[in-house]
Amino acid sequence: MSRNDRKIVWEELSPDDRMKYEIAEELGLLEKVQQEGWKSLSARETGRIGGLMTRRKREMKG
Repeated sequence: MSRNDRKIVWEELSPDDRMKYEIAEELGLLEKVQQEGWKSLSARETGRIGGLMTRRKREMKG
């Protein structure tokens, strides 16, 4: 199965992975991730996703 044929199975993802995909979608990066994989993202794009994940986790706690 090629990377392009892979479908995201939400039930099999951890909560962190779900959040990562959701943020990637919000930033308009989901299609790029699905076609080329996470390694195709620039450091800036990856950092943006990580920063938003951290912010949301803090908001959930407090």
